[in-house]
Amino acid sequence: MKKTSEQETTTASKLPLSVKLGFGIGDLGGNLFFTAMGFYSLIYLTDTVGLGASLAGIAILIGKFWDAVTDPMVGFLSDRTRSRWGRRRPYLLFGALPLLLAMWYFFSAPDYSGAQTAGFLWATFALCLLNTAYTIVNIPYGSLTPEITKDYQERTALNGFRFSFAVIGTILGAAVVLPIVNLAKDPHAGYSHVGLLFGFIMAATILTTFFSVRETTHLSVPRPKAKFFETFLVVFKNKTYMRLVAVYTLNLTGITFVQTMLVYYFKYIYQNETMTTIAMLLLLGVAMLCVPLSVLVAKRIGKKRTYQLALAILVVSCLAIFFFAHTLGMIFTFCVMVFAGVGIGFGYVPPFAMLPDVVEVDAIQTKSRKEGAYYGMWTFFSKIGVALAAALSGVFLGFAKFVPNIVDQTPGALFTIRLLIGPVPALIFLAGILLIQPYPLDEQRYDAILAEESQEE
Repeated sequence: MKKTSEQETTTASKLPLSVKLGFGIGDLGGNLFFTAMGFYSLIYLTDTVGLGASLAGIAILIGKFWDAVTDPMVGFLSDRTRSRWGRRRPYLLFGALPLLLAMWYFFSAPDYSGAQTAGFLWATFALCLLNTAYTIVNIPYGSLTPEITKDYQERTALNGFRFSFAVIGTILGAAVVLPIVNLAKDPHAGYSHVGLLFGFIMAATILTTFFSVRETTHLSVPRPKAKFFETFLVVFKNKTYMRLVAVYTLNLTGITFVQTMLVYYFKYIYQNETMTTIAMLLLLGVAMLCVPLSVLVAKRIGKKRTYQLALAILVVSCLAIFFFAHTLGMIFTFCVMVFAGVGIGFGYVPPFAMLPDVVEVDAIQTKSRKEGAYYGMWTFFSKIGVALAAALSGVFLGFAKFVPNIVDQTPGALFTIRLLIGPVPALIFLAGILLIQPYPLDEQRYDAILAEESQEE
């Protein structure tokens, strides 16, 4: 098959800086979303909306499960979309405004402390709506990487830009949420302001990506003919992909436990909620600094080893918090946040740099491109993990007799908070280290497969 000059430029040359920046900024808004939902959704529902911890956890579980179900659907549709803007970009254009409105709606809830059933139904609906709006833009956005370049190292660099912006978004979210809430006349108004601000930024950044990038790698690819379930059965048969997605799911599950419990830890263990912002900034600031360093490390020791190193750092960090932080105080915890930030920063890039490699190899071997299906299932599994972590956090707090906004919690509730930020995520990260060990697709193997394709052409 003969390539066009535009395709050759895209697949064989370095990408322009404007394309890398435009693609990367899309995840700034995306990680405002993850920050808000990861750090604050549970405590917002329990301490502001007034839901019981168990009900709040179950509402998050249902919302995330619905989110996970819709991911492969959107991936399937985007694989079959044809327009003057490409396969993925139309979803960015038309999904930006609904995402803004859904984000604002979720964080504008009334007080449901005296109406638990009504509050649970509202929370479930609002979470399903918000997660659907996010899926419409996020799945096509993630699927853009192999559409932009086929180069092994350029994909690593492209995702380095992406996750540099991602960490910036996360830091912004961590830095402004509590100050905005505390400056408002009451928490309800504060969270509503947060939802509107975050929604606007999310819409603006994803539209920036729409106008900055072009889909040029596979302009002439025919629509996949396989039906919905047939497409995803093929994905399940890819053992390399399933191993990678399992590790990424474990990674996000562990991080979700830490994110969810960090606010609770400072509010109820240290009885100083305002210091949560400093802890988040240390954690995520170091992560941001380490993202570009992780790209260099990955080039030297490989993507897999870099990923394992990241997970190992997180194991040590979680165990340190559990065994020592509650007695050694906040200064020690801040130091642990710095160390854990290295692990988070090193863990950002590798999975998203490894995934396009797996997708490209599959396309070569099967003669069919299924980026949307792969990215859809990727987020399906990862969101199931996130959902379980958030839900179990709420359920365990409920079993431990946690009472929102009560300073003197029971010893069982305090121990549960420590357990959910310490040994539980540590064991999950350790499982990821072991599971990724047999991953076979390194740079040499990838280049060899591409070389075979070139010879066939």
